[in-house]
Amino acid sequence: MQTVRTPDDRFDDVPDFPYAPRYCEIPDGEGGALRVAWVQDGPEGADPVLMLHGEPSWSYLYRKMIPILVAAGHRVVCPDLVGFGRSDKPTRREDHSYARHVEWMRALAFDVLDLRNVTLVGQDWGGLIGLRLAAEHPERFARLVVANTGLPNGEQPMAEVWWRFREAITTAPKLDIGWFVQGGCRQQLSDEVRAGYDAPFPADEYCAGPRAMPGLVPTTPDDPAAAANKAAWAKLSVSPTPMLVAFSDSDPITGPMAAIFAREMRGAQGIDHPTIRGAGHFLQEDAGEELANRIVEFLRR
Repeated sequence: MQTVRTPDDRFDDVPDFPYAPRYCEIPDGEGGALRVAWVQDGPEGADPVLMLHGEPSWSYLYRKMIPILVAAGHRVVCPDLVGFGRSDKPTRREDHSYARHVEWMRALAFDVLDLRNVTLVGQDWGGLIGLRLAAEHPERFARLVVANTGLPNGEQPMAEVWWRFREAITTAPKLDIGWFVQGGCRQQLSDEVRAGYDAPFPADEYCAGPRAMPGLVPTTPDDPAAAANKAAWAKLSVSPTPMLVAFSDSDPITGPMAAIFAREMRGAQGIDHPTIRGAGHFLQEDAGEELANRIVEFLRR
């Protein structure tokens, strides 16, 4: 598997993200290795809050939330998905598959970090990957937080805006990642923050991950990931693991999933699920402090 690695100096001017990256190597699935990056903060002995980002962002997305959770006494772990952030980037779209991304995060979280009593925070692809891990390794998870995400199995129609996003990001001659993140926010991002989202992708050869991910979402029942997602949903729907459903009020892509999670997940019953007001798809940008405080309340209960 051919990969590229974003030069470190691309991250020198990223604002409001003082966390030193940590690195490990995991198998790439083809006999080689991938360097995967993560940041973490908080007491080493505390139960971990594993916060997984989505497409086309990186762990920078959680910068407003990390300090709040740490101040409440939690250990926060924020990986960069393979192909994103400071993690290695396979250069071919076909190197990316749903199953590989689940396995790559499993290897980091369990083989390398040996995380236990995990609270998952998953948004966008962070939920698509994290919920698979929670279903397939329930003994590792104590709580689940789903925020503007889903677990599609190809039987549900995707929103028209998502199809437009998929077409745009897979066919654009040049990707402006900061522009795509801005498109999922209600608030106006500063030029510096948009540059922070651009930082991992200095040229198009680094962009196979962002270009590939929309095509990995199951949109038909015969998709390679559809059966595994359907099985994961069946397991999660009867799981007693507490689940907080914390969606924003202005996400045209995943918004309808909030009511479905709250209704169909056993672990979501009896919990006061917040709606994060005035926030778009990337609610961590628009209302990260509020989302973090809601998670702190959930963990306290």
